[in-house]
Amino acid sequence: MKLRPHAWLGLPIGIVLIAGIVAAVIIQRSTAAEVADALPTQIISCAGENVSSFSCWQSRYQAMVAKQSPEAAFVDFKANYNTNPYVKSNCHQLGHVIGRAAALRYGSITETYKHGDQFCWSGYYHGAIETIAQKIGKDKIVAQMTSVCKSFYDTERYSFNHYNCVHGMGHGVMSLENGDLFASLKLCDTYTDNWERQSCYGGVFMENVMDEINPGKHTSYLKQDDPLYPCTAVDNAYKQQCYLMQTSHALIVVGQDYNKVFTLCSTVEAPYDATCYQSLGRDISGQSSSDQALTIERCMMGPTPEAKENCFTGAVKDFISYFHSDTQGLALCAAIRDTALAASCTSQGRTYYKTF
Repeated sequence: MKLRPHAWLGLPIGIVLIAGIVAAVIIQRSTAAEVADALPTQIISCAGENVSSFSCWQSRYQAMVAKQSPEAAFVDFKANYNTNPYVKSNCHQLGHVIGRAAALRYGSITETYKHGDQFCWSGYYHGAIETIAQKIGKDKIVAQMTSVCKSFYDTERYSFNHYNCVHGMGHGVMSLENGDLFASLKLCDTYTDNWERQSCYGGVFMENVMDEINPGKHTSYLKQDDPLYPCTAVDNAYKQQCYLMQTSHALIVVGQDYNKVFTLCSTVEAPYDATCYQSLGRDISGQSSSDQALTIERCMMGPTPEAKENCFTGAVKDFISYFHSDTQGLALCAAIRDTALAASCTSQGRTYYKTF
């Protein structure tokens, strides 16, 4: 079997920016009054009927950041992650919540990042960039987009740190454009380097998918009657990054039926069908909290050897991202009975880990 070559940039992975490199991007420090106006002040309980309410958890962690600290919010967040399936399944989005609140509280990237945590694919850092982009404003962010991550470009080009920086800008421009996907993609086109553009596109499409479940937000760029939209409508330049996220929406539409999403991916034109299968592999890993047996069982539902192979590619990369190690990912590959699939999985995992 031959795996189609696709750049995998790791979705979602945390932004691990070095504060000194981005310290030039500073927003005005928020006053206590501004934080009080922007964030809830009462730390509420999310028990009982609110145990599966995103708005309740959002309010709880916003208030904890405002009244206590991001560190205190993460202590509570991690404790609930281990006991509440809803918190676990929405952990990346809740990380965004804490990051957004922290950026409001501290006002600068440098100070906000001092209080960060990479837990759950480092949603904290994505959220922080969103708030900071809003504070800077559209005109200034456009002027600075190519310079904010320039030190990474100069010293460790195409590294994970470089990717995380530019990917975070994708989230930020979606916030600036109030969720307008096509306008946000055009802002990402500000980057002259194709790799940076692709990384930024990934943040845009990820934010679009997240808007489907975030209260208070709405996206016009996901459809129930066309689970592959907007990937079916965007220009070819954007399709790869779109399909790398789209199965998260498709699974919601079809009631988490993996077979149906495999079928949907099989209708996608080459080479993006392979990308779609990789996206599904990431979701299969993510939805099982990277459970080895479940991941193998579900990727083996693929209708063709190529579908299975790309599914395992997405899964092993998510394993590595989730555990911040290649140990569990390579163990996943070793447990695959099909020797060709196991070998491909191992090769993809080792290559990815070198970048990671």
